[in-house]
Amino acid sequence: MIAFWVTAGVLSAAAAMLMLWRAAGAAARPEPTDVTSIFYRRQLAEIGDLADRGLIEPEERKSAEAEAGRRLLAAADAPVEAWTPGVGRGPVLAAAMAVPALALALYIAVGAPGLADQPFSARLAKWRASDPRTLAPAEMAAVLEKLTSERPNDPEGFRFLALAEGAAQNPAGAVRALKHAVRLAPERGDLWEMLGEAEVYTAGGALTDDAITAFRRTLALDPKNIAARFQLARAKIKAGDREGGLADWRALLADMAPNDARRADLQSAIAEASGAPAPVQAPPMAEGGGAAGGLSADQMSAVRGMVDGLAAKLQANPDDQEGWVRLVRAYAVLGDAGKRDAALKAARARYAGKPEVLDALTQAAAAAPMKQGQ
Repeated sequence: MIAFWVTAGVLSAAAAMLMLWRAAGAAARPEPTDVTSIFYRRQLAEIGDLADRGLIEPEERKSAEAEAGRRLLAAADAPVEAWTPGVGRGPVLAAAMAVPALALALYIAVGAPGLADQPFSARLAKWRASDPRTLAPAEMAAVLEKLTSERPNDPEGFRFLALAEGAAQNPAGAVRALKHAVRLAPERGDLWEMLGEAEVYTAGGALTDDAITAFRRTLALDPKNIAARFQLARAKIKAGDREGGLADWRALLADMAPNDARRADLQSAIAEASGAPAPVQAPPMAEGGGAAGGLSADQMSAVRGMVDGLAAKLQANPDDQEGWVRLVRAYAVLGDAGKRDAALKAARARYAGKPEVLDALTQAAAAAPMKQGQ
């Protein structure tokens, strides 16, 4: 690293000497050079070249040439002033040599010049040898990406990679992994469902064409799939078929188990789309206090990983008001009142002077929990 700074200093000094040498040559000329006239003559030549190649219309050529000619005549009539350097060459050269020298001294004082290189391959090998439970989501994603490159025909590996990418706050990486997984196992409805949800998450909640295609494939393989039925009915409403989408949602509600925690969200969506007041009810809890409804352990782990990743991102870059609103809503939906209140308190303190943000935070904190008692 020290060699790098020495080389950078030498190159900076050489560049400064080159510029000073050219400047000295310009100052030593007996007659001043009219660079303005040269510029407009070149501009006229370029206009003619563009017109000859058919890139500008004849009328545009006439207008451009007239303007450039006018400026050329004005420049020819103006007195030419000789160029003189405003600063001596000595201070410029000294500054060019001092900056990298000071940077090197600062690096030696506060940096770690003796620290050995840490190539990614060595870190990856260390992560692979570690207990997976000790790895950060991004590290786990890197390990799984390596494993999938070694086993490119295993759709399950790409499914786990997608979960890790989601936990690492890389939804685009999760989408790529799931697209590879469905190419390997197009008959698996769970992979198509995950792909559809990842597409929606990547698009900020919007139903893209790719997401709709994924949910249609999910429904073709699993006609009772709740997520696919919900999202495709939502797509109908977005496309203008409100009655058709509401009918599909009501049919879905009739098919859902009484203790499915998603019923409350679906009833709220139906009420909102139909213009009726949202129902007020306590969300049901599955037996044993676990996750109610159809979220699998892997899916719940991915959701919690995404929320933890968002929290870590806000710790590093807290000036993200939309991120705070999403975090508060996520904790509310997960039923984690303690973390919801802590995030709400921190966000309110940061945005105390922004009432619109405070209102959004209050609404987010009031989101109905998806489950209880975990």
